[in-house]
Amino acid sequence: MAGLVPPARPKPLRRGEGPAVHDLSTRAKNVDARHKAGHEGGRPPRRSPLARFLMTLPAAAISFLFSSAPALADLKICNRMSYVVEAAIGIDDKAATATRGWFRIDPATCRVVVQGTLMADRILLHARALGVYGASPIPQNGRDMLCVAQDNFVIAAARQCRSGQAQVAFTQVTPTQAADGNLTAYLAEDSEYDDEQARLAGIQRLLVIAGYDVGAIDGVDGPKTQGALAAFLKSRGLSSDVVGSQSFFKTMVDAVQTPSATGLTWCNDTSHKVMAAIATDDGKSVTSRGWYRIDPKTCLHPDVTGQPKQIFSFAEAVDADNRVVKLKDRPLNWGGDRQLCTRETKFETVEQTDCGARGFSATGFGAVDMSSGGKTLRFAVP
Repeated sequence: MAGLVPPARPKPLRRGEGPAVHDLSTRAKNVDARHKAGHEGGRPPRRSPLARFLMTLPAAAISFLFSSAPALADLKICNRMSYVVEAAIGIDDKAATATRGWFRIDPATCRVVVQGTLMADRILLHARALGVYGASPIPQNGRDMLCVAQDNFVIAAARQCRSGQAQVAFTQVTPTQAADGNLTAYLAEDSEYDDEQARLAGIQRLLVIAGYDVGAIDGVDGPKTQGALAAFLKSRGLSSDVVGSQSFFKTMVDAVQTPSATGLTWCNDTSHKVMAAIATDDGKSVTSRGWYRIDPKTCLHPDVTGQPKQIFSFAEAVDADNRVVKLKDRPLNWGGDRQLCTRETKFETVEQTDCGARGFSATGFGAVDMSSGGKTLRFAVP
């Protein structure tokens, strides 16, 4: 892939070791912290890394990525996961900590998150998958709890959150220096995908969420993947050329969030973030699973495997601090009278009795009529 310098094969992280970031270290290491300036006289005083970090434009600004100034040892995050992710970066410098985000990174692509030579005490990273995947599959076991916001942000004092900010786990990273001189950290899965495999696995995963059978999500091409991709392109009126475009993952994510004529689709018509859970009854047991994040004014097509005899749904609106939104002292939610087990964090359970004794909560789900082959549930403020 143009612009990506293949690194030496990194050792994979195992589940539960923290965010899926290669070249992580629990040791406090300086990245270029002992490099000497070597430029005395004729230059203005160098600002501290933290000051330069905060003075850069917000994460979404195009000039941040395409500055005409020469870049020296830019810090890049490369995504070798099968998920479209959003990353936030933290900088520790002289006992002060700042964070900024979000940087969207598609599978098999890299993104510059700090431009120019960076000398800091520590570099920290947090990554989350897009809401289209449901509960984020990326484990977050970092030791540093720092502040982030829901949308693009720059936070100067990131250890004390203000209104609209929330603490999340950041993990210290020790990037490697590539042949082009840039510093690079890698987001990766246990599967150890290379770039080509990560891109294909990312396509496979979104095809599954869109309701297509690709067999295994393994980054390996085959008849099922080709058939599912062809069916997806045909259903959306897209040519095969779009698969190789830089915007293909955006195209797929947008398509998955668009109401479908088959399966269940959730649409969030409110101004709040909505968290949803689904349950399926195959005639033998009922499996409940959550949470899926549905951003305002978007739709989501949750993955439903097999052919369940009955589907149930529950959703609730939450604010920027992930607290349940209330209207006239009543939670803003959409469910029914079927009591099934949920919990606040990511969950999946086939046991629906004694919810409280097992650390779950009994939550009222509503039955979804799928007799017509497809159903769209729209969440709106009464």
